Amino acid sequence: MDAKHSVLEKFFGYTSFLPHQEGIIDAVLSGRDVLAVMATGGGKSLCYQLPALVFGGLTVVVSPLIALMKDQVDSLRANGVPAATINSSLGYGERRIIERVILEGRIRILYVSPERAVQPFFLSLLSQANVRLIAIDEAHCISMWGHNFRPEYRRLRVLKERFPAVPVIALTATAIPTVQDDIAGELALSNPARFVGSFNRKNLTYRVVPKAHYFQRLVAYLSEHRDDAGIIYCFSQKATEDLAAKLQSKGFSALPYHAGLSDAVRAEHQEAFSHGDATIICATVAFGMGIDKPDVRFVIHTDLPKDLESYYQETGRAGRDGEPADCILFYSRGDYGTIRYLIEKECADAGHKDVAYRKAGAMLDYCETTGCRRKFLLTYFGEAYSEERCGGCDRCETPVKVFDGTAVASTIIACTREVGERFGAGYIADVLTGSRSGRIRENGHDTLPAYNSGGGYTRDQWLLFIQDMVQRGFITSTGGRYPVLVLNDRSRAVLAGDLVVPLTEPQPEGILAPEVEDDYDEALFARLRRLRKILADLDHVPPFVVFPDRSLKEMAKRYPRTGVEFLRIHGVSEAKLQRYGRKFLDAIDKHCTEQGIGSNRRC
Repeated sequence: MDAKHSVLEKFFGYTSFLPHQEGIIDAVLSGRDVLAVMATGGGKSLCYQLPALVFGGLTVVVSPLIALMKDQVDSLRANGVPAATINSSLGYGERRIIERVILEGRIRILYVSPERAVQPFFLSLLSQANVRLIAIDEAHCISMWGHNFRPEYRRLRVLKERFPAVPVIALTATAIPTVQDDIAGELALSNPARFVGSFNRKNLTYRVVPKAHYFQRLVAYLSEHRDDAGIIYCFSQKATEDLAAKLQSKGFSALPYHAGLSDAVRAEHQEAFSHGDATIICATVAFGMGIDKPDVRFVIHTDLPKDLESYYQETGRAGRDGEPADCILFYSRGDYGTIRYLIEKECADAGHKDVAYRKAGAMLDYCETTGCRRKFLLTYFGEAYSEERCGGCDRCETPVKVFDGTAVASTIIACTREVGERFGAGYIADVLTGSRSGRIRENGHDTLPAYNSGGGYTRDQWLLFIQDMVQRGFITSTGGRYPVLVLNDRSRAVLAGDLVVPLTEPQPEGILAPEVEDDYDEALFARLRRLRKILADLDHVPPFVVFPDRSLKEMAKRYPRTGVEFLRIHGVSEAKLQRYGRKFLDAIDKHCTEQGIGSNRRC
């Protein structure tokens, strides 16, 4: 038995390698620099841990998370491997002991943060040690074209400069070809051997679900999976705590996890989840990268991720044991506004900002695609997928229906031409549905023939039609920070009557978001019904034209008190806010005052 197989069996208890592992390890053992892109659960850690034991000396692993370092060190020590970490959680005395042990040659694998790895004192310490291998984990963080750019990673090239004869292995789970090139260049890797594994996690099922009434949908799903472990990702720290509390009230074993909690509480919650004492973690993206729990049966996103790399990495926490697992995303296009806000706030560099907008656009495209979601993901990461139906996503489980959408497409194309091919999908949908926004009036587009010509479909349905046309090549979206719709040859052929346009048939709203009979305020609902009847009679229209029952029930549950909150109610457009908003808000305020209901009684 050769050295690598002996180490594999002795220290790790395996008798064979996963795909690409042996090739990567052979390249490292031969002294080559390596760039390895392998899906979560593909066994990246072994690709440097095993060579570290064959080489002897010291292997330095640069990792961004203390939790990840601790998990890895604990696991290695349990396997009899002398490993340690130097991080900010250590006291001065503890750090000095580890430094002494390193110089004595009694540590094989040392984990450090990228900030510490480039400090002069630490580099001086390494120059006195027998460094045989350097591993850069989460290497996508070095690339400004990636999804989690960290400026401190750019300085890591100093490691190759200080130790040119030492092989460097850069590892990541998510890197499109452009990011791979950037990693190799920024780390100054010397003719690296590249290994790119498959991104196809065959055991995962991908679903995108309308966000309306998501909590009821979530509870229904969890009720069928009470014994399963799962992660629910939320946008904000407060959202994780609120959701965990609501799930606890429904009898679920759920705990929050976010960076705002104390180290002790985070550690307690992580341990409870890892040990099976809690089955659900409601977390921000601060949770997950350091978790090595193999039996996570579902990963759920309650908010839109900022890009496909983040989404893929987070869903990768599911099913690491190879058993079936679900990846569910509750989607509302309105979440894109939050992503835009974060991009504007966090991205100072114009080039980085444009990249972030393109990535956010790809995330929207994934949610709105009418084709196989697995194929969309794999294509994004540069991997060909020849199957027509994967059998593991909602699109393939329930194929969409296609209809002759030539008339719909012609309406969209005509509107795009009338506004001068200078606006994006949202603006076109607003014009078609007769929005009374100030921007449309200022541009004079409320006088165009296309204005309010989209009767019969909602704004969201028009957006889906536009997305479908872009994907099928009947109109072009310029992409980038402010994507604009422009006509192409196929657009003009449609207007000329030379092309038939197949489009995806919209689902009835009752299917997309079924009405949920739950704990709404029946007295307020009755008051709003009376008001609706009065207004409908004045306008000579049926009551449902003002607002359907579903909207009134949602008002009677959420108690909106401002125009912004009122707009979040199902069926409330800007036009209806202007026309009816004040009267309904006054009625809600009056009811709340009479009943002593505080303004914070909302869900």
